[in-house]
Amino acid sequence: MSTFKFTVIMLLTTFLMGSSFAVVKIGLPYSSPLLLAALRFLLAGVIMGMIVYVLKRPHPTTTSNWMKMFVIGSLQTAGVMGCIFLSLLTITASETSILTFTNPLFVVIFGTIFVNMRYKLYQWIGVVLGLVGVVITMGAKVDLKMGIVYGILSAVFWAFATLLAKKWGGSLDTWVLSAYQMLFGGLILFVCSFIFEEPFFILNGESLFLLMWLSIMSSIVQFAGWYYLLQNGDPGKTSSFLFLAPFFGVLTGWLLLGEPLYPSLIVGGLLIIVGIYLVNKTVKQTNNSSHQVSGVDEAH
Repeated sequence: MSTFKFTVIMLLTTFLMGSSFAVVKIGLPYSSPLLLAALRFLLAGVIMGMIVYVLKRPHPTTTSNWMKMFVIGSLQTAGVMGCIFLSLLTITASETSILTFTNPLFVVIFGTIFVNMRYKLYQWIGVVLGLVGVVITMGAKVDLKMGIVYGILSAVFWAFATLLAKKWGGSLDTWVLSAYQMLFGGLILFVCSFIFEEPFFILNGESLFLLMWLSIMSSIVQFAGWYYLLQNGDPGKTSSFLFLAPFFGVLTGWLLLGEPLYPSLIVGGLLIIVGIYLVNKTVKQTNNSSHQVSGVDEAH
């Protein structure tokens, strides 16, 4: 793959990752958060499901593997995205994107605790820098506790989903896993919407455009681009560019929503970006295969 092609696809993919937070924030006046998340991933899951069926991608043949996809979907789509959408009710898109993309830091922590994975010293330095960055970033916003909690929970759910995808991914086709975990997660979010909120969706041209953008561009196109880079390039090199996603999250929050760039947000965000870069860059040297799996999850 040429450097130019890699750069274009990488910028497009990470832009779609990061900008989705601002797009969701714009869409929340038109819909309750859990219902908007449910509609996004039900639509994306149905479209992806049709694609993998037409392309005859290998589907699971055992109940166990279908259950694995359901569990990953409950964490990756329902858990992560439900928390993101709820977080955006009370804190800015910039803050939510920064908190959510701390997930590689939690992968290192939970991987060490639960699956005895080994990481290098400078990966742990990245974790420390990232966590310090979270404290600095949120320092000026301690009054918005629930939004912060939801933002951190989204990263925690994402980390657990990544570790499970790493453990189970070898027995599942990546495209099929992505399609059905979005569909299963969307169904869970749909049920939760009617249990935990008063669901509403105001249908008009703008809300429909935002929903289609989130479902197609920010879910399917984003995933396809990220997975293409992982499959056709160096997974370690590709994943090291994940730091661009929270950068685009802050940038689009500022451009589209007029969100202020507090000094604490800039300093803390930079520390988190450095931490993410260190963690992902060094995984390349220790375990490339883990990024082929985590990269799939990060495409959402």
